[in-house]
Amino acid sequence: MAARADHSAVGERAAALRAAQAALAAEHAAVYGYGVVGGRIGDDRLAEAREGYAAHRARRDDLARTVRDLDGRPTSAAPAYALPFAVPDAPAAVRLAAELENRVAAVYADLVRASTGSLRRQAAGALREAAVRAVRWRGGGVAFPGLTEHATPATPSASPSGGSDGV
Repeated sequence: MAARADHSAVGERAAALRAAQAALAAEHAAVYGYGVVGGRIGDDRLAEAREGYAAHRARRDDLARTVRDLDGRPTSAAPAYALPFAVPDAPAAVRLAAELENRVAAVYADLVRASTGSLRRQAAGALREAAVRAVRWRGGGVAFPGLTEHATPATPSASPSGGSDGV
């Protein structure tokens, strides 16, 4: 019976590590994306963009430590990420910021599901923060932040590595 419990704990830890790595990859993409947002956003929302950028950098750094604590090697940032649409002006930058927050919320929802204890609390906090930022950028909320992929068909966005975790 003890061996089965140990095996289950190892599986739960592996699931938490995978979800933490996915969240880390999303944070790398968000940091990149906020660089684009900051370069296109109007002066009226520049401070908000800087706050989002700083928040994602801090979360990224926390997640790198979390991955190491779970005996993993943190996912590195890609040199660039494919944007989901062109960002030629401030209105497009606002849409991009909202999209970044939606994507980050989705991976944190997965991390909440895959983790327990303090990691789950941290993931829930990050999900809440992303949802609040998304509402501010979008000007409205959604019923279940981070779960929008279950309500509408997902359209993958290619990253340089060919995955769907890019911006």
